[in-house]
Amino acid sequence: MTVERMLRGLAGFFVLLSVILAYKHSLYWLWFTAFVGVNLLQSAFTNWCPMMTILRKFGVKG
Repeated sequence: MTVERMLRGLAGFFVLLSVILAYKHSLYWLWFTAFVGVNLLQSAFTNWCPMMTILRKFGVKG
């Protein structure tokens, strides 16, 4: 699996998890959803995402 596919999968997982946590526990979890969205948006313009760096350090192929 490539870094980009792993990144998309993790972003989707984090968004779904934070929405579920917002529904079950506190609406403040939606701030985490916003954080993921902002990171995805800035990576579209800069072609750099902190999670991509982390995934590469864990050995995911580019």
